[in-house]
Amino acid sequence: MSFTTKICCIGAGYVGGPTCAVIASKCADIKVTIVDINQARIDAWNSKDIPIYEPGLEEIVFAQRGKNLFFSTDVDAAILEADLIFVSVNTPTKKTGMGAGFAADLAYIEAATRRIALVAKSHKIVIEKSTVPCRTAESMRKILDANSRADVNFDILSNPEFLAEGTAIKDLQNPDRVLIGSMQTEAGLKAQQALASVYARWVPKERIVTTRLWSSELTKLASNALLAQRISSINALSAICEATGADVDEVSYACGLDSRIGPKFLKASVGFGGSCFQKDILNLVYLSQSLHLPEVADYWNQVVLMNEYQKRRFAESVVRTLFNTITNKNICILGFAFKKDTGDTRESAAIAMVKYFLKENANIRIYDPKVPASQMLYDLTVEDKVDVEQYNKRVTVCDSAYTAADGVDAVIVLTEWDEFKTLDYKRIYGKMNKPAFIFDGRLILPTAELKKIGFQTITIGKGDVE
Repeated sequence: MSFTTKICCIGAGYVGGPTCAVIASKCADIKVTIVDINQARIDAWNSKDIPIYEPGLEEIVFAQRGKNLFFSTDVDAAILEADLIFVSVNTPTKKTGMGAGFAADLAYIEAATRRIALVAKSHKIVIEKSTVPCRTAESMRKILDANSRADVNFDILSNPEFLAEGTAIKDLQNPDRVLIGSMQTEAGLKAQQALASVYARWVPKERIVTTRLWSSELTKLASNALLAQRISSINALSAICEATGADVDEVSYACGLDSRIGPKFLKASVGFGGSCFQKDILNLVYLSQSLHLPEVADYWNQVVLMNEYQKRRFAESVVRTLFNTITNKNICILGFAFKKDTGDTRESAAIAMVKYFLKENANIRIYDPKVPASQMLYDLTVEDKVDVEQYNKRVTVCDSAYTAADGVDAVIVLTEWDEFKTLDYKRIYGKMNKPAFIFDGRLILPTAELKKIGFQTITIGKGDVE
């Protein structure tokens, strides 16, 4: 087994950046180069203001950058010198063509694989790190095999990420497991051990799990689908709680005490978001359909449908509570990221909420501590096709929660930022229109205290019936 001295990662995004930064911090003798064709992104990684907010990431990047961690747009040079090549490019859900709305668009994966095949002049271990459908490695392997030469050959591995944004660095430094899938050939198993030896520098060997290639790929989809299923399950129960007067926090706590169930991912909310959950479930749905398993496809698709229902149900409750109209009313949105401790807005519930409220002709004031106004503009006008003129007329991005809540009819909490738990709500109440409504979509606010102040409080999963 050859010793790894150089690693290349193609793709400087939410997976590639943190993953390879931690590898560099744990393996001082390995040169790690992260490459991307996006010059602005690479410039940001090389600046004082790195492009991704993740607790602990900045400290690692600043400590290792220029020593054994490098960011570059010279993709070919990094491929040429690397022993291991991570492919960590974007795999968005297809918007058009066959499988639109469900299948992953693998154009970037194929482009990166073809580039490796074209440029390489020696043996390379190619590792799919992106979230991909099951058997994606088969197409990558065919491309690489077709371009193998007497002195150039390739091994393909699957090494899916299991990171939770907001805790990604902790997840990488102390993972539940590292999964490495390979072809069950002598060369494949040797490549598998080469990658395992890198992780073994800091990960206990019992947590490094080796499997077949296809098992590794499917495990990634299955893990996210099962986690999302739990969220949709408790969110479905939250609707029943509101209708019956039950308290979803009490229900989830009591259920979580059962050792067979456990407490994790049983927190009701306005809905899950992020780059992986919905995309992976839709990939699983498409895979099931392509395998002629319609009942399986319908089962998993219901998890996504329930998530969309939860967002719509919450938005409708806002309109109903505000006397069945929010036309020209001022609405404060606290939180635009899909979860706390990240600036990522992909599939954020806030996007759906703002879009819904704009259709009702409300005026929206938004505050999020980490999401820039430019990202909100992009998410709403480019991704979700809100009219730019309407956005400019109706949406205001504020620099503090207090500014955002000044003179509004309702405050809506959509991200569980810790800062929102300790705001001076007496101050906020004093400057709101009365009656002052506050909607807690994340179950983080001190409801009893807010009621004493004078707020009309509406909390997801908690009914008013006693």
